Amino acid sequence: MNYYNDIKEKLIKNEVYANVKDYSKNRHTLNTYYEVGRILSEAGKHYGEGIIKEYSNKLTKELNKKYSTTTLKYMRQFYMLGKSQPVADQLTWSHYQELLPIKDDNERSYYINRCINNNLSKRDLRKIIRENEYERLPKITKEKLKNKEKLTLIENIKEPIIIKNNNLTNNISEYVLKEAILDDLDNFLKQLGDGYCYIENEYKIRLGDRYNYIDMLLFNIKYNCYVVLELKVTELKKEHISQTKFYMNYIDKNIKNITHDKTKGIIIVKENNNYVIKYLHDQNIKTVKYELI
Repeated sequence: MNYYNDIKEKLIKNEVYANVKDYSKNRHTLNTYYEVGRILSEAGKHYGEGIIKEYSNKLTKELNKKYSTTTLKYMRQFYMLGKSQPVADQLTWSHYQELLPIKDDNERSYYINRCINNNLSKRDLRKIIRENEYERLPKITKEKLKNKEKLTLIENIKEPIIIKNNNLTNNISEYVLKEAILDDLDNFLKQLGDGYCYIENEYKIRLGDRYNYIDMLLFNIKYNCYVVLELKVTELKKEHISQTKFYMNYIDKNIKNITHDKTKGIIIVKENNNYVIKYLHDQNIKTVKYELI
Protein backbone atom coordinates (compact mmCIF):
# COMPACT_ATOMS: atom_id res chain seq x y z
CA MET A 1 0.00 0.00 0.00
CA ASN A 2 1.29 3.47 -0.92
CA TYR A 3 0.53 5.37 2.29
CA TYR A 4 1.91 8.67 1.03
CA ASN A 5 -0.19 8.84 -2.14
CA ASP A 6 -3.31 7.98 -0.14
CA ILE A 7 -2.61 10.83 2.30
CA LYS A 8 -1.81 13.27 -0.51
CA GLU A 9 -5.02 12.42 -2.37
CA LYS A 10 -7.19 12.95 0.69
CA LEU A 11 -5.58 16.32 1.49
CA ILE A 12 -5.97 17.54 -2.11
CA LYS A 13 -9.65 16.56 -2.13
CA ASN A 14 -10.16 18.34 1.18
CA GLU A 15 -8.62 21.56 -0.17
CA VAL A 16 -11.03 21.44 -3.11
CA TYR A 17 -13.98 20.72 -0.83
CA ALA A 18 -12.99 23.52 1.56
CA ASN A 19 -13.53 26.07 -1.23
CA VAL A 20 -17.13 24.99 -1.65
CA LYS A 21 -19.54 27.05 0.45
CA ASP A 22 -21.26 24.20 2.17
CA TYR A 23 -22.36 23.84 5.79
CA SER A 24 -20.81 20.39 5.99
CA LYS A 25 -17.25 21.37 5.00
CA ASN A 26 -16.09 21.44 8.64
CA ARG A 27 -17.24 17.86 9.08
CA HIS A 28 -15.47 16.94 5.85
CA THR A 29 -12.22 18.47 7.10
CA LEU A 30 -12.44 16.59 10.39
CA ASN A 31 -13.19 13.34 8.58
CA THR A 32 -10.25 13.93 6.24
CA TYR A 33 -7.81 14.58 9.08
CA TYR A 34 -9.16 11.57 10.95
CA GLU A 35 -8.47 9.37 7.91
CA VAL A 36 -5.03 10.90 7.41
CA GLY A 37 -4.32 10.19 11.06
CA ARG A 38 -5.38 6.57 10.57
CA ILE A 39 -3.07 6.15 7.60
CA LEU A 40 -0.19 7.82 9.44
CA SER A 41 -0.73 5.41 12.32
CA GLU A 42 -0.50 2.44 9.94
CA ALA A 43 2.51 3.89 8.12
CA GLY A 44 4.32 4.41 11.42
CA LYS A 45 3.94 0.73 12.26
CA HIS A 46 5.71 -0.20 9.02
CA TYR A 47 8.30 2.56 8.62
CA GLY A 48 8.79 4.02 12.11
CA GLU A 49 8.38 7.49 13.58
CA GLY A 50 10.66 9.10 10.99
CA ILE A 51 8.01 8.69 8.29
CA ILE A 52 6.15 11.69 9.71
CA LYS A 53 9.02 14.06 8.91
CA GLU A 54 9.48 12.52 5.45
CA TYR A 55 5.79 12.94 4.59
CA SER A 56 5.79 16.47 6.01
CA ASN A 57 8.60 17.57 3.69
CA LYS A 58 7.05 15.93 0.61
CA LEU A 59 3.53 17.23 1.23
CA THR A 60 4.74 20.77 1.88
CA LYS A 61 6.78 20.74 -1.34
CA GLU A 62 4.23 19.05 -3.61
CA LEU A 63 1.04 20.70 -2.33
CA ASN A 64 2.58 24.15 -1.83
CA LYS A 65 1.09 24.32 1.68
CA LYS A 66 2.92 23.70 4.92
CA TYR A 67 2.05 20.43 6.62
CA SER A 68 4.42 20.48 9.59
CA THR A 69 5.41 17.40 11.55
CA THR A 70 3.43 18.82 14.48
CA THR A 71 0.28 19.10 12.34
CA LEU A 72 0.63 15.54 11.06
CA LYS A 73 1.23 14.26 14.58
CA TYR A 74 -1.94 16.08 15.67
CA MET A 75 -3.85 14.30 12.89
CA ARG A 76 -2.56 10.96 14.13
CA GLN A 77 -3.46 11.91 17.69
CA PHE A 78 -6.89 13.05 16.47
CA TYR A 79 -7.44 9.58 15.03
CA MET A 80 -6.46 7.96 18.34
CA LEU A 81 -8.84 10.30 20.19
CA GLY A 82 -11.67 9.46 17.78
CA LYS A 83 -11.23 5.78 18.54
CA SER A 84 -12.05 6.39 22.22
CA GLN A 85 -14.81 9.00 21.91
CA PRO A 86 -17.00 10.38 19.10
CA VAL A 87 -15.59 13.32 17.18
CA ALA A 88 -17.64 16.48 17.92
CA ASP A 89 -18.24 18.08 14.54
CA GLN A 90 -19.56 21.21 16.31
CA LEU A 91 -15.86 21.94 16.89
CA THR A 92 -13.40 23.00 14.21
CA TRP A 93 -9.91 21.70 13.55
CA SER A 94 -8.64 24.90 15.22
CA HIS A 95 -10.46 23.85 18.40
CA TYR A 96 -8.89 20.41 18.28
CA GLN A 97 -5.41 21.89 17.85
CA GLU A 98 -5.94 23.56 21.23
CA LEU A 99 -7.37 20.38 22.78
CA LEU A 100 -4.99 17.70 21.53
CA PRO A 101 -1.99 18.73 23.69
CA ILE A 102 -4.11 18.03 26.79
CA LYS A 103 -3.08 14.61 28.13
CA ASP A 104 -5.87 13.95 30.63
CA ASP A 105 -8.97 12.47 28.93
CA ASN A 106 -11.37 13.86 31.55
CA GLU A 107 -9.92 17.34 31.26
CA ARG A 108 -10.13 17.25 27.47
CA SER A 109 -13.74 16.02 27.60
CA TYR A 110 -14.60 18.89 29.94
CA TYR A 111 -13.31 21.48 27.48
CA ILE A 112 -15.02 19.77 24.54
CA ASN A 113 -18.35 19.95 26.38
CA ARG A 114 -17.70 23.57 27.34
CA CYS A 115 -17.19 24.39 23.65
CA ILE A 116 -20.37 22.61 22.61
CA ASN A 117 -22.62 23.87 25.41
CA ASN A 118 -21.35 27.46 25.35
CA ASN A 119 -20.53 27.84 21.65
CA LEU A 120 -16.94 28.84 22.45
CA SER A 121 -14.66 30.12 19.72
CA LYS A 122 -11.07 28.93 19.44
CA ARG A 123 -10.01 32.14 21.18
CA ASP A 124 -12.47 31.54 24.04
CA LEU A 125 -11.26 27.97 24.41
CA ARG A 126 -7.61 28.99 24.48
CA LYS A 127 -8.38 31.55 27.20
CA ILE A 128 -10.09 29.13 29.60
CA ILE A 129 -7.38 26.51 29.04
CA ARG A 130 -4.68 29.07 29.86
CA GLU A 131 -6.62 30.04 32.98
CA ASN A 132 -6.62 26.36 34.06
CA GLU A 133 -10.40 26.35 34.37
CA TYR A 134 -10.65 22.58 34.74
CA GLU A 135 -7.93 22.46 37.40
CA ARG A 136 -9.77 25.13 39.38
CA LEU A 137 -12.87 22.96 39.74
CA PRO A 138 -13.47 21.29 43.13
CA LYS A 139 -12.44 17.64 43.36
CA ILE A 140 -16.05 16.53 43.89
CA THR A 141 -17.05 18.37 40.70
CA LYS A 142 -14.41 16.56 38.66
CA GLU A 143 -15.64 13.22 40.01
CA LYS A 144 -19.24 14.06 39.15
CA LEU A 145 -18.26 15.16 35.64
CA LYS A 146 -16.33 11.93 35.17
CA ASN A 147 -19.38 9.91 36.25
CA LYS A 148 -21.76 12.18 34.27
CA GLU A 149 -23.68 13.16 37.41
CA LYS A 150 -25.75 16.30 37.74
CA LEU A 151 -23.97 19.24 39.37
CA THR A 152 -25.39 21.67 41.92
CA LEU A 153 -25.05 25.41 41.37
CA ILE A 154 -22.17 25.84 43.80
CA GLU A 155 -20.25 22.85 42.41
CA ASN A 156 -19.73 24.76 39.14
CA ILE A 157 -17.74 27.56 40.78
CA LYS A 158 -14.03 27.73 39.96
CA GLU A 159 -11.42 28.39 42.63
CA PRO A 160 -9.68 30.68 42.86
CA ILE A 161 -11.86 33.28 41.16
CA ILE A 162 -9.52 35.29 38.95
CA ILE A 163 -10.12 39.06 39.19
CA LYS A 164 -8.29 41.61 37.07
CA ASN A 165 -6.81 44.30 39.31
CA ASN A 166 -5.77 47.66 37.90
CA ASN A 167 -4.65 49.07 41.27
CA LEU A 168 -1.23 47.40 41.24
CA THR A 169 -1.60 46.32 44.86
CA ASN A 170 -3.13 43.38 46.70
CA ASN A 171 -4.14 45.57 49.63
CA ILE A 172 -7.55 46.66 48.40
CA SER A 173 -10.90 47.53 49.98
CA GLU A 174 -14.19 45.73 49.41
CA TYR A 175 -15.33 48.71 47.35
CA VAL A 176 -12.29 48.43 45.04
CA LEU A 177 -12.78 44.66 44.79
CA LYS A 178 -16.40 45.19 43.78
CA GLU A 179 -15.43 47.79 41.18
CA ALA A 180 -12.83 45.43 39.73
CA ILE A 181 -15.50 42.74 39.40
CA LEU A 182 -17.97 45.13 37.77
CA ASP A 183 -15.32 46.27 35.29
CA ASP A 184 -15.02 42.69 34.02
CA LEU A 185 -18.44 41.38 35.04
CA ASP A 186 -19.00 39.03 32.12
CA ASN A 187 -15.78 37.13 32.79
CA PHE A 188 -16.49 37.05 36.53
CA LEU A 189 -19.96 35.53 36.05
CA LYS A 190 -18.57 32.87 33.69
CA GLN A 191 -16.21 31.74 36.44
CA LEU A 192 -19.22 31.14 38.70
CA GLY A 193 -20.82 28.86 36.09
CA ASP A 194 -23.54 29.03 33.47
CA GLY A 195 -26.82 30.92 33.57
CA TYR A 196 -25.99 33.90 35.80
CA CYS A 197 -27.76 37.23 35.38
CA TYR A 198 -26.69 40.41 37.14
CA ILE A 199 -29.44 42.20 39.09
CA GLU A 200 -27.79 44.90 41.18
CA ASN A 201 -24.85 45.74 43.42
CA GLU A 202 -25.43 47.30 46.83
CA TYR A 203 -28.92 45.77 46.68
CA LYS A 204 -30.95 47.59 49.32
CA ILE A 205 -33.17 45.69 51.76
CA ARG A 206 -35.27 47.33 54.44
CA LEU A 207 -35.12 46.05 58.01
CA GLY A 208 -37.61 48.01 60.10
CA ASP A 209 -36.52 51.65 60.03
CA ARG A 210 -33.06 51.04 58.55
CA TYR A 211 -31.48 49.56 55.43
CA ASN A 212 -28.87 46.90 54.77
CA TYR A 213 -27.04 46.36 51.49
CA ILE A 214 -26.25 43.06 49.79
CA ASP A 215 -22.93 43.40 47.96
CA MET A 216 -24.32 41.87 44.81
CA LEU A 217 -27.58 40.13 43.92
CA LEU A 218 -27.65 37.70 41.00
CA PHE A 219 -30.17 35.34 39.47
CA ASN A 220 -29.33 32.01 37.86
CA ILE A 221 -31.64 31.03 35.02
CA LYS A 222 -30.32 27.46 34.76
CA TYR A 223 -30.98 26.70 38.45
CA ASN A 224 -33.95 29.11 38.77
CA CYS A 225 -32.81 30.83 41.94
CA TYR A 226 -31.50 34.08 43.38
CA VAL A 227 -27.86 34.16 44.45
CA VAL A 228 -26.59 36.43 47.21
CA LEU A 229 -22.94 37.33 46.68
CA GLU A 230 -20.84 38.86 49.46
CA LEU A 231 -17.30 40.22 49.06
CA LYS A 232 -14.69 40.06 51.83
CA VAL A 233 -11.06 41.18 51.61
CA THR A 234 -10.15 39.24 54.75
CA GLU A 235 -10.04 35.63 55.85
CA LEU A 236 -13.45 33.99 56.14
CA LYS A 237 -15.09 34.65 59.52
CA LYS A 238 -18.12 33.03 61.12
CA GLU A 239 -20.08 36.29 60.99
CA HIS A 240 -19.67 36.34 57.19
CA ILE A 241 -21.63 33.11 56.92
CA SER A 242 -24.26 34.30 59.40
CA GLN A 243 -24.68 37.56 57.48
CA THR A 244 -25.02 35.74 54.15
CA LYS A 245 -27.59 33.32 55.59
CA PHE A 246 -29.57 36.27 56.88
CA TYR A 247 -29.63 37.89 53.43
CA MET A 248 -30.58 34.60 51.80
CA ASN A 249 -33.52 34.18 54.19
CA TYR A 250 -34.62 37.74 53.49
CA ILE A 251 -34.65 37.12 49.73
CA ASP A 252 -36.55 33.84 50.22
CA LYS A 253 -39.24 35.51 52.34
CA ASN A 254 -39.58 38.80 50.51
CA ILE A 255 -38.32 38.59 46.92
CA LYS A 256 -38.49 35.08 45.47
CA ASN A 257 -41.78 33.57 44.38
CA ILE A 258 -43.08 30.02 44.72
CA THR A 259 -41.68 28.97 41.32
CA HIS A 260 -38.10 29.75 42.35
CA ASP A 261 -35.72 27.39 44.09
CA LYS A 262 -34.22 28.43 47.44
CA THR A 263 -31.72 31.26 47.35
CA LYS A 264 -28.04 30.31 47.29
CA GLY A 265 -25.07 32.22 48.71
CA ILE A 266 -21.51 32.81 47.52
CA ILE A 267 -18.87 34.47 49.70
CA ILE A 268 -15.74 35.68 47.90
CA VAL A 269 -12.88 35.86 50.40
CA LYS A 270 -9.15 36.59 50.44
CA GLU A 271 -8.48 33.40 52.40
CA ASN A 272 -10.66 30.48 53.44
CA ASN A 273 -10.89 29.33 57.05
CA ASN A 274 -11.36 25.57 57.19
CA TYR A 275 -12.47 25.60 60.81
CA VAL A 276 -15.30 28.04 60.09
CA ILE A 277 -16.31 26.04 57.02
CA LYS A 278 -16.25 22.79 59.02
CA TYR A 279 -18.45 23.99 61.88
CA LEU A 280 -20.75 26.33 59.95
CA HIS A 281 -21.14 24.19 56.83
CA ASP A 282 -24.18 24.99 54.69
CA GLN A 283 -24.77 23.16 51.40
CA ASN A 284 -26.42 26.29 49.98
CA ILE A 285 -23.40 28.52 50.64
CA LYS A 286 -20.07 28.37 48.85
CA THR A 287 -16.99 30.23 50.06
CA VAL A 288 -14.32 30.72 47.42
CA LYS A 289 -10.97 32.50 47.36
CA TYR A 290 -10.19 35.22 44.88
CA GLU A 291 -6.87 35.92 43.19
CA LEU A 292 -5.90 39.29 41.78
CA ILE A 293 -3.95 39.46 38.53
